[in-house]
Amino acid sequence: MGFFSSLRSEFIDIIEWTDNSSNTLVYRFERHDNEIKNNAKLTVREGQAAVFINEGKLADVFMPGMYSLNTQNLPILSTLKGWKYGFDSPFKAEVYFVNMRNFTDQKWGTKNPITLSDNRFGMLEIRAFGTYVIKVKDPALFIKEIVGTDGHFTTEEIANQLRSLIVTRFTDAIGEADLPVEKYAANTNEIAQLIKGIMQEDFNAYGIDLTNFLIENISMPDEIKTEIFELSRLDRVDLDKFAKIKAAKAMEKAAENESGTAGAGMGMGMGFAMANQMGNAFQGNQQNNQSAGGPPPLPNQTSFHVAINGQQSGPYDLNTLQQMINSNQVNKDTLVWKQGMAQWTAAGQVSELSQFFGSVPPPLPPQ
Repeated sequence: MGFFSSLRSEFIDIIEWTDNSSNTLVYRFERHDNEIKNNAKLTVREGQAAVFINEGKLADVFMPGMYSLNTQNLPILSTLKGWKYGFDSPFKAEVYFVNMRNFTDQKWGTKNPITLSDNRFGMLEIRAFGTYVIKVKDPALFIKEIVGTDGHFTTEEIANQLRSLIVTRFTDAIGEADLPVEKYAANTNEIAQLIKGIMQEDFNAYGIDLTNFLIENISMPDEIKTEIFELSRLDRVDLDKFAKIKAAKAMEKAAENESGTAGAGMGMGMGFAMANQMGNAFQGNQQNNQSAGGPPPLPNQTSFHVAINGQQSGPYDLNTLQQMINSNQVNKDTLVWKQGMAQWTAAGQVSELSQFFGSVPPPLPPQ
């Protein structure tokens, strides 16, 4: 009696898999050389598939449900075994359970920076990372192409291969997109969808469906970020106020100079020259702002060009010129010119400017 009981225990009559892991893609049912009994019960739960393999060859695939294993529902295995008229005796076959659910929060990222060419900033390096979601869509193909004879196949075993594939496709897509580097952050979703579409065929070749693909961040060198931020601010700043602030800071710095009044005067002159240069550099932007609805310049403003140290500078309005006269940057003999004048003329001989020289103290007498 004990012998027959032991013999019956070698025949498997229930085949099932209860998954208690979070990363198992494929599990091989452990039969330890035991034979599967005729009409044995196969239970395939939701989110699973069962694949029968006979002597290394793919046989029947079962989707969720409960089955009695016999000739009718094992047609491929019956052909491989040569069961033309059914079978009554136990048989041997490997049974692989494939987890068909979504595996979320799979990580990807660039191990090394990607070198790109940008039209504005030249050659630069970027990094990127994110997550993706996969699920097995063709269990037989997945076992054939990826799993092989691995009895316990997890997401970690395929992660490196998938990450390499993703980074390769990401690099190609970013290069072909030809987007300005500052536009990456605003277009991560569009870039992600583009890459997902490109990679879907690669994943399908493994029997896997790429159900979601996300880019969490595309980073660039800090110096490129700083330059982008500065350029974006210049597009929105009040350029006239910006120039005045720069001039005021230059005068304040010069006033702290130990050379006293002369240093202050030089600082003021440099500050005004800087303000004028910045004003000229940004004149095009101001004109664009005016054409877009900004106010036009005030009418009837008199301004002069000034010859300082043999160099033409300006134009300066009357208020600026008065301050330059007070700081001895301009004297009566300094040549000036404005629109309508036939030639350069000494400042003291110009009616608009001669009044300013009366308030300037004469030079100190020699001691």
